[in-house]
Parts: sequence; structure tokens; C-alpha cells
Amino acid sequence: MKKIKAGQFERFPQIKVDGVNAKVFNGLSDAVSQWKQDCKENKNVITIECYPGVNQQELVQGLQSLGASLVIHSDDLAFEPEKMDEILEKDLLPHDPVFGIMTVRTLKDFFYEEKLAEARRKVEEHDKGIVVVYGVGASFVHPGDIQVLADITRWEIQLRYRRGMTNWRTAQKDLPKLKKYKRGFFAEWRWADREKEHLLNTMNYYLDMTTEGEPVMVDGDAYRQALAQASRRPFRMVPYFDPGVWGGHWMKDHFELPENGSNYAWSFDGVPEENSLILNFDGTLVQTPALNLVYHQPVALLGDRVHARFGKEFPIRFDMLDTVGGQNLSLQVHPLTEYIQNQFNMRYTQDESYYILDADENAGVWLGTKTGTDPKAMEQALRDAQSGEKPFEAEKFVNYIPVKKHDHVLIPAGTVHCSGAGTMVLEISATPYIFTFKLWDWGRLDLDGKPRPIHLDHGMKNIQWNRNTEWVNEQLVGRVTTVYEGEEGCVERTGLHEREFIDTFRFDTASKMKVQRNDSVHVLNLVEGESARLVSADGRFEPMTLHYAETCIVPNDAGEYWIEADGEPIKVILACVRNG
Repeated sequence: MKKIKAGQFERFPQIKVDGVNAKVFNGLSDAVSQWKQDCKENKNVITIECYPGVNQQELVQGLQSLGASLVIHSDDLAFEPEKMDEILEKDLLPHDPVFGIMTVRTLKDFFYEEKLAEARRKVEEHDKGIVVVYGVGASFVHPGDIQVLADITRWEIQLRYRRGMTNWRTAQKDLPKLKKYKRGFFAEWRWADREKEHLLNTMNYYLDMTTEGEPVMVDGDAYRQALAQASRRPFRMVPYFDPGVWGGHWMKDHFELPENGSNYAWSFDGVPEENSLILNFDGTLVQTPALNLVYHQPVALLGDRVHARFGKEFPIRFDMLDTVGGQNLSLQVHPLTEYIQNQFNMRYTQDESYYILDADENAGVWLGTKTGTDPKAMEQALRDAQSGEKPFEAEKFVNYIPVKKHDHVLIPAGTVHCSGAGTMVLEISATPYIFTFKLWDWGRLDLDGKPRPIHLDHGMKNIQWNRNTEWVNEQLVGRVTTVYEGEEGCVERTGLHEREFIDTFRFDTASKMKVQRNDSVHVLNLVEGESARLVSADGRFEPMTLHYAETCIVPNDAGEYWIEADGEPIKVILACVRNG
């Protein structure tokens, strides 16, 4: 395996905001001073809408110098924690540690209307001084003469769960991190995102509360202009890395990751719902969920055709799975479309693929059932393994497919699969990534010393038994076709399967190649070579350098562009939403 030069992978990429006269404020004391200046004579209402997970105690301490004559905490107007838990119990499928039903409720469903009315009356009758309404649902009380959105990134919320933070308005304490994440994913974040979506258009200030003790604020107009700029140029999100029991050392070696006492298993470097953006306003950095860009600039980002199909959802996901020096992933299957719709209220499922970024000798992936496999026999063997009677003999039932660097293995939903040890996988898939039905976890414990959840009942209802040895070799392996070949290089279509809505193309050049648009957002990763440049065909964005193994997004409104080699041959994998 060739090791890239140290320090090339950029772990904290920034989006430089150009030509915007932004008002930026470091710390709550500066923010409060600005709010005071904005206040006019008589009464002024400052509404601070907080995303669940924002440290409201930190906010309250900062507000003390404001000298407000009336303060209303909107959280106090919501249902009691016990009542919240009772309502959510059915939606969250309490006996399932991982899965729930995607909520159809709204945040306002959990507030007492009479308490909101009383709070509104207090604000209306208060005729002098500064009124502060803050908390989750604050805008239900008053839109604010000064409207502030206090926000936080999804990854930071998960880290706070691990450090002991509870979910919003729950009486349940000391829950395991999986259950906290589950409530956030299926309920809290959905309610809050619906409110945030319209506040992005009206807020006077955006308050970044991601880094505790270091809040940063920017005026709303400048923030919106920054998102508009990002939607018309290539950009990278802030990746994050997480350990796992099967993790390897490839990413740690290649990306100079901090020592964490174990290997890293995952990298999320292309998932707007999970990743964040760093906006650079003349040296002041504002970190913000990348999902805000999807909400605020959906057509410019996705393209009209993709937006018409998916709405304000980013349908393509890039992440990495590292088992080099590690272990097999869990043997798993993803739900069929009708199953995920009926069981979990999701519109589409996780069709995916494994692009082999690197691999040890003799590495492979487990894919599809062997020809002649008896479904009842395989199910019984899996259940025996789950009960601890004897290990599951995967090699008896599942195909093991040897893989090498630059192979691309296709995995439509319903296909039994997992990456084997010794592979560095760039996973290219649709975005409902939480819906993985584990069938067998090789008899191991998770990093917390507890068994990882197995989902046999779900899994057995989704395995497609006709995806046997012959079908897999014909349909899912080695499906590379040449689309274009010329002096400047070649373009190959590497996937995905016809059941999947994503197309992938590999650009191979030692000079430069032009990329045509198909009214779809593009997601790219440099899979060979130390660096490449993305250059606008009509000058609408400044050239961007992409380093080895970095993922970037090229919005539809970035227009046509060139992929240029930087002194050596390169390969770039590109994913987009298929036409038709």
C-alpha cells in the first residue's frame, strides 16, 4: 500500500466567504452588546430559538448582562418530560435498541397551547425594556424584533450524548448512547429541522454554539450569502472519524488522525445530514450543519431534476470503512424499498456500493448467498449463532469475493453483504444509512463490552435469495464499461446497479478532462494521485484542490468544470443521480 504524504488530507476544510460585509461576533458578551445596540426605545423582543442540544445554561449566563426586564424560557411551556416520553414510546419502538418510526409530528405538537397563549400575553402586556424569549420553540411565543437562531452540529450533539447529555425534555436518565441517538434521529432532529428551515430565511443572527465556551455569531444576511456562495462552487465538509470494534489503521496512518487508543472504523466525509461546514468570514470561523445548506439552497445545490425527486434531501452519501489490520464488518442486509416505507416511514432505502480504495493481498467482501443455499437452513444457523450455540459458518452460505484496489462492488438493498478484513472501502450509497439489519457479528463484543444489536427478524424478511453466486458475479462484480476514451484520458461507468438511482463514473487522466452536467449535484473523491484541481469551465468559481481520499461536493449551479491532474496520473470517482 502506498502511503500518501503526511498532512495532505485536510481534516478541517473551510469555505472562504468572499465580498460579504459580515458582522461577526466572538463570544456571547460581544453578541449581547450587539443586541443592545439593535434595541430601540421602549420594548424590544429578542427571540433566541435553540436547537435541541445547545447548551442553554451557557446561553443564560451570557444573557445576564443584557438586563432584560422579562425572560421567558420556552422549554417550560412544553409537555412535561414524562408526558413526552409516553407519547414518543410507540413511535420510538421501545423494545428495539436501534430503529424507530420516522416522525410525522411537529415540534409544536408538544407544547401546551394555553401556556403559549399566556406567554404571548405577558410579552404583549410588557410595554418597556428588553424581553428575551429563549429555548426550544421560542419562536412559537414571539417571532422577535431581533430573531436569533442558536444552532449546533449533529456530530457535536452525538459527542455530548456520549459525555452524558440527555435528550430534550425526557425523564429518562443514563440511557445508552444508541437510544439517545435514536430519539434524536427519528424525532427531535426532525421536529427541530422543520422549524429551523424557515428560520434560516428570517433570522437576524446565526449563533454557532457548537464549541462550548466559544460561541460565534454572524448576521443573518451574511450567513445566507455564505450559503448562496457555497451552493455555486465545489466545497468540502468537515469529516469526522469514529472507532469501531472492527476498525483498522489505514485512516490513522494516512490521515494523521489523533491517537484514540484503538483503530478507527468509520469516516463520514460526504454526508450533509451528519457533517458540518466551516464558513470563513475574513478569519472568523462559523461552524454550521451542512444540512442548512440543503434547506436554504436546495435547487442550486441539487439541481432542479434532483430537487423535484427528493425535495430538500441530499440523496448521495460517501463514507469510509476501514478494516485494514481490523476485522470483518457485521454480516448485514439493507431493507427493500417497500419494507422501509411500511415499517419506518422512509421514502427510499439504502442501496449502496463498495469502492475499494485500497486492499491487502487476499482481501475480499462477502456478497450474496451461495447458489443452492436453503433459506431455512441459513436462518436456523443464524439463530443458533445468535443464541450462542455455535458460530455462524458464513463461508457455507455466503459468497466471498476477492477484491483489489479500484474494484467497485454493487450492493442493491436486499443483498447479504459485508466488507471483509483488509479492505479500505469508500462506500457510495443512498442516504438512509441507519437502516442496517445485522445478521451476524462474528461472535464479538462492541467497544463497550456489550453485544452489538442483531436484527434477524428484520433481516430475514429482506434477503433476496435469488442473488446467488451466478447472479452476483454477473450483476454486481466487475460491471465497468468505458464511456469515453481519448488522448486526454478515459471515463468509465463503474455502477451502480439498475435498481439503484445513483450513477458512478471514474475519470482517469494525466492531463485534464471536462465534466458535463446532467442537472444533478456531483459528489467526488480522488481515489488515485496525491492531488487534483477542479476548474470552472466559465470562471464562476476559483480552482479548488482536492487531495487523495478527500470527498467534495460540486453543486449543480457550479456549472461545467474540468478535472485537472497535478503532475501525475489521477483517478476521480464521481457520483450523481441517474437520469430517468
